[in-house]
Amino acid sequence: MYFKDVVGQDEVKERLIRSVREGVVPHAQLFSGKSGYGTFPLALAYARYLNCAHRTEHDACGQCPSCLKYDELAHPDLHFVFPIVAKRERKKEVCDDYLPEWRAFLARTPYFTIDDWLDYIEAGNSQAIIYSKESDEIIRKLSLKTYEADYRVLLVWLPERLHLSCANKLLKLIEEPPAHTAIFMVSEETDAILGTILSRVQRVPLRPIEPQPLRLALRERFGLEEEDAGRIAHLSGGSFTEAIRALSLDEENHMFLELFKTMMRNSWARNVKGMKAMSDELASIGRERQRNFLAYCQRLIRENFIYRFQAPEMNYMNREETTFALKFAPFVNERNVIGLMDELARAENHIGQNVNAKMVFFDLSLRITVLIRKK
Repeated sequence: MYFKDVVGQDEVKERLIRSVREGVVPHAQLFSGKSGYGTFPLALAYARYLNCAHRTEHDACGQCPSCLKYDELAHPDLHFVFPIVAKRERKKEVCDDYLPEWRAFLARTPYFTIDDWLDYIEAGNSQAIIYSKESDEIIRKLSLKTYEADYRVLLVWLPERLHLSCANKLLKLIEEPPAHTAIFMVSEETDAILGTILSRVQRVPLRPIEPQPLRLALRERFGLEEEDAGRIAHLSGGSFTEAIRALSLDEENHMFLELFKTMMRNSWARNVKGMKAMSDELASIGRERQRNFLAYCQRLIRENFIYRFQAPEMNYMNREETTFALKFAPFVNERNVIGLMDELARAENHIGQNVNAKMVFFDLSLRITVLIRKK
């Protein structure tokens, strides 16, 4: 991954390049923002540039021994930490056990989500975390001398998924890492990171990708016409992963829309039997998808509320969602929109805390029954 491969984010790129050229590289940095904004590819490009032997003013050279090893994601001074699903029967308990799969996964695209990773390793309904045992591996790796690079780089994807004991063991290391060590963390939910970690890192927040570079990337990489690229860029909300998803049929979004329709119809009709069946169905799809569904519901509520103002430039729905909004939007109004959003957010939080999913969704449906009738 090179800076030139990162879509947009020119201001952040320039700041990172300047920090390397001036020799002022913070030892622990947190790249925050949605996955589609380019947090992970930017951190990886930064790590490459940091250790490039013949870096230019704008990017790594791509030809030195360090760059060639970064091409294979096999540099001895580049260490990855990422959420995994422990499988003791297969002796997969730490991140290094998943390195072959991780490298093959990253070779496909540096823009991805946690669901993409979980699907790739066939995690099923299991939740991925960074286990307590990983802290010992990290401490061991960073205690070794660098092999050949100027900097030893530890790239932690989704530190919000660090097991509490693992996070606590790493506090001193993050605050005072060994010499010539750079720790780059990539987060999508900074509020879920341990406060004592946040206080020890320098933040690099990313904003949504600007429309122009996003349109250009879609045209260059997927051969879209200008009009189609502009429409996809608008729907993506500045996220390259969402843009890629919008290009596909996206069966999951279609499934989520149908589930949303059923949930709202059950609540409107006060169909308790239907609510229970719906809760059973949602409980079977796994916690990651349950959280994604609830996030999708919040987005759709917001879009239906905005739809009532007849401002197309402010709407981010596809054709199927827009067709549904023609009938559903009148039911989302000033009296209930905040309540609906709050209940969906609360349910998402409860799912994240491993509360019984059937109870969460059934209770949510009952609460929507009251809110949806407010006019």
